[in-house]
Amino acid sequence: MNNSHIPFNMPTFIGDELKYITQSLKNAHISGDGHFTKKCQALIERELGVPKVLMTTSCTHALEMAAFLLNIQPGDEVITPSFTFVSTINAFVIRGARPVFVDIRPDTLNLDERQLEAKITPHTKAILVVHYAGVGCEMDTIMEIANRYGIPVVEDNAHGLFGKYKGQYLGTFSSLATLSFHETKNFTCGEGGALLVNDPDLIYRAEIIREKGTNRSRFFRGQVDKYTWVDMGSSYLPSDLLAAFLYAQLEARQAIQAKRKRIWERYEECLRPWAQIRGVQLPFVPAHCDQAYHIFYLLMPSLGERQALIAHLGARGIQSVFHYLPLHLSDMGRGLGGKPGDCPATEAASDQLLRLPFYNCLPEDDQGRVIEVIYEFCK
Repeated sequence: MNNSHIPFNMPTFIGDELKYITQSLKNAHISGDGHFTKKCQALIERELGVPKVLMTTSCTHALEMAAFLLNIQPGDEVITPSFTFVSTINAFVIRGARPVFVDIRPDTLNLDERQLEAKITPHTKAILVVHYAGVGCEMDTIMEIANRYGIPVVEDNAHGLFGKYKGQYLGTFSSLATLSFHETKNFTCGEGGALLVNDPDLIYRAEIIREKGTNRSRFFRGQVDKYTWVDMGSSYLPSDLLAAFLYAQLEARQAIQAKRKRIWERYEECLRPWAQIRGVQLPFVPAHCDQAYHIFYLLMPSLGERQALIAHLGARGIQSVFHYLPLHLSDMGRGLGGKPGDCPATEAASDQLLRLPFYNCLPEDDQGRVIEVIYEFCK
């Protein structure tokens, strides 16, 4: 058997990244809001049909901008799944908000919309949803509840660019949404993100916050004769060199997604018989969701079996990894009153979930070897 190392993730170069970076250098504008930054923004706006896209240095910074725009204040409550990366809630906590953790659905691992309404109080100022693995949350129910209470929703769509829920693109349901272009994502520039501004009333202030609290964007459009400090803000603009790299990836979005779809479907088809024998849960995608093919995971029957399979794969040169630890059981979460049993589905998924190697350039032979080694674990 081939014993070469198979990593969990490997960034993939499409072909035009260096060409566009060279072009950006020749343009003599490699700071924020250059030629390729604008091209990335325009492409995402056009494809998703959103009023405004603002590229950022990370999804974390896009989330911080969302907290700014929603005027989150100390003492406000923000509802969030516990099963997510810390950036989802940290962007709001740094402004003084208190997280209110909600458990996830055992099937999709998304926020359980059936538990949402009971968490709302007069202090609730935002609802955060995470489309885990690029599979849409139940947005009809979530938006109906949020609209009834007048609470804005923010979609953390770090996993789900070009995924859909009932035919509508993820990231387009809420007032604000965020994207990630970290090297582990389907489309990458190493580090990067974007804020989707679906509420036109928030666009002007979003530009100001992103430009260090100034109206510099209006100045460059010729709308004012000079720019000045008008609001709070920070520096969230990515270098145009990063945007040049990303634009090459976004141009190839259909080819990238087709490759990822083939990899995901091969895992699902080949591992389903093994999973049924071992009592392992494979990813669940509701019929009304078009997933983004971001992650392929196994939910093992127990923590012990999960750790044993990670070790089994690792001994044969295959890197597999777990995912989120429950935020309500973190040091910060416990300090805010979190305790074991608060989110049982989250706690179970955190113990049992294992992610398999999945990247755009994963060779067929390597994927076949991953599958073969998993079947050996059954013996």
